[in-house]
Amino acid sequence: MEPLLVVENLKTYFFTEGGVVKAVDDISYDVHEGETLAIVGESGCGKSIGALSLMRLVPTPPGRIVSGRVLFDDEDLLTMSDEEMRNIRGNRIAMIFQEPMTSLNPVLTIERQITESLELHLKMDKEAARDRAIELLDMVGIPDPESRLKQYPHQFSGGMRQRVMIAIAMSCNPRLLLADEPTTALDVTIQAQILELVKDLSIKHGTAVIIITHNLGVVARYADRVNVMYAGKLIERGTAMDIYENPHHPYTQGLLNSVPRLDEDRKGHLESIDGMPPDLMDLPTGCAFQPRCKLAVARCLEEVPPLMSVSDGHTAACWVTSGVEAKEVGQS
Repeated sequence: MEPLLVVENLKTYFFTEGGVVKAVDDISYDVHEGETLAIVGESGCGKSIGALSLMRLVPTPPGRIVSGRVLFDDEDLLTMSDEEMRNIRGNRIAMIFQEPMTSLNPVLTIERQITESLELHLKMDKEAARDRAIELLDMVGIPDPESRLKQYPHQFSGGMRQRVMIAIAMSCNPRLLLADEPTTALDVTIQAQILELVKDLSIKHGTAVIIITHNLGVVARYADRVNVMYAGKLIERGTAMDIYENPHHPYTQGLLNSVPRLDEDRKGHLESIDGMPPDLMDLPTGCAFQPRCKLAVARCLEEVPPLMSVSDGHTAACWVTSGVEAKEVGQS
């Protein structure tokens, strides 16, 4: 089956007075219909900018998509006109943003914010759009949806506002849903409800989902495949099973080792990753992770490793764990 979305060699840079920030630096991946792909990594690694690039919502200036292709249904989103992109956003591709209180308009009712896209994209009249809005609020688990339509965002709790955002995103039955940290600032039980809701809607409507998160628990439960990002690059890709049971990149291993697990005996302190993420305006030579890596060898300081196959469908960008430098590691 052909992928629904294909991202090829995407680069998004920010041109500032201090220098060029390589926020997204030559990433490639694909997503199939009905699949849930997780993109994980520390804050500042380029996850959110990558998603905004797909929607062509990168703030310009200073940001700019420098090169690459984003093929959605075999159409390159990066070469479309602004008018064509407006017809796709909120219709065939939808996005749930991190903080619903800043994404929802505080001076418009919930009804107006849901019906706007229905009237624009599906050409519904006001009455049909209102009926659909009630149906959507009920679908995402908001009680008494008819009366709540007339309310404003500040009258909803954080979890309810996020449910409204999901209702807006799913209003036109998109083929691709981008969820950027959809459970930020929500308590654990509400997080689980929101993620279950997104997963159920994905299964019911066959919607492909890209979840952007730093929460590895989310990845384990909800993702089919995982992309790990570091310093603007993809450094490991594989199924969720591959990433959890056989992580190859030292950064992926570090992320997993820093998370407490209930299925293992309690031990001492959790392991942390030494150092800080690099300055994207002044990246180190070679592998960007090498200043923090305990396995780094001479080649890591000189050459940027490409993604190399470690098993069927599982790739990692590491000279050491790919076996290329195994002899050198043994000698060091």
